[in-house]
Amino acid sequence: MSAAVRLADAGWLRAPALSRALSILNSGGEEARVVGGAARNALMGRPLSDIDIATTAPPDEVMRRATAGGLRVVPTGIDHGTVTLVVDGTPFEVTTLRQDVETFGRKAKVAFGRDWKVDAERRDFTMNALSISADGIVHDYVDGLADLEARRVRFIGEPARRIAEDYLRILRFFRFQASYAHGAPDPAGLHACIVARDGLRTLSRERVRAELMKLLVAPFVVPTLAVMAEAGLASLLLGGVALLASFANLIKVEEVAGAAPDAVRRLGALGVLIEEDAGRLRERLRLFNAEHERLASIADRWWRISPALRGAGARVLLYRLGPERYLDRVLIAWTRAPQGAADPAWRELATLPAHWVAPRFPLKSADLAARGVPRGPALGIAMRAAEEAWIAAGFPLDDVALNRLANDAARRATVL
Repeated sequence: MSAAVRLADAGWLRAPALSRALSILNSGGEEARVVGGAARNALMGRPLSDIDIATTAPPDEVMRRATAGGLRVVPTGIDHGTVTLVVDGTPFEVTTLRQDVETFGRKAKVAFGRDWKVDAERRDFTMNALSISADGIVHDYVDGLADLEARRVRFIGEPARRIAEDYLRILRFFRFQASYAHGAPDPAGLHACIVARDGLRTLSRERVRAELMKLLVAPFVVPTLAVMAEAGLASLLLGGVALLASFANLIKVEEVAGAAPDAVRRLGALGVLIEEDAGRLRERLRLFNAEHERLASIADRWWRISPALRGAGARVLLYRLGPERYLDRVLIAWTRAPQGAADPAWRELATLPAHWVAPRFPLKSADLAARGVPRGPALGIAMRAAEEAWIAAGFPLDDVALNRLANDAARRATVL
């Protein structure tokens, strides 16, 4: 049964760029509405980012109208009925209504349609099937408003069928649970995800990685991961045991340390104890090189970090690692320490990058070459020795100390 209500605050619909796009598309018997995440977030009072539009007009008609209206048109997914209209610098994805002809995973065959209800029923979750017309009317064909009000993530129709159309919807179910839901997951949806979990093995690693990274920074991720672990999904994704206590503690210490949620760091808390874990996750999720390098850095002797490192020892570690990797390693060590998130010594250690910026090593190779150190391997060795002496001396920057360090390094190099 369909329902329609008027949006309480529809001011965003009158924003010049969006209003112009809808005006161009809403004429001559065609209709366009805002759909997907923008519709959902508007109803939840959450910030809007990308605004997607659905229309009854076929793609060629969308492009004709946009061109006639002076808009830039990019055929971003023309075969699937999607074009991007750029209005005063703001992009809007516009997709023609569709209906399934055949469904078999990501390769479902679709045809363009004009039926809003049919288009809504082919989407994944009820809260994602709402549409908002230019006059602020919210159209609901699948009881999405009730589920949104209850903060309940529920598949449209038969959950098993929705999942079979695309196994990534298993991860999306948990990601939306972690992002929007209150309470336990929908039982029917959870059961279907467990039954179909082996389907995750058929997905590309890139798609799994992208969805997992979004899940890890969602606001209700801790209880969601606990459910996933109980269902056998966390170990399937990670290829190892999920370190739920470390992960839950990281959420707490991030807040205490004033650190923003970070998906890579959270993945480290969840799945990395030793360097081999970082390598396994790189292969399993096809991580970017920079992501793998951060996980490998986390694994590198995190257990040696403790509040006893404060002062000079902490500054040396910050200098060697840089702010990001220093914070990664300190926060992970803190999550696995006995003191807990309220410990002031750990907080002091974690917040060091906020009040001390490691200086750059001020000596140059020319400084040592001018003192008689020959260019080549000897100069490189002398520079590294001078840097180590500078670090041991507490990072001095005055000319007297630097001259002494340079002279000492040059003398040792020329003696050798």
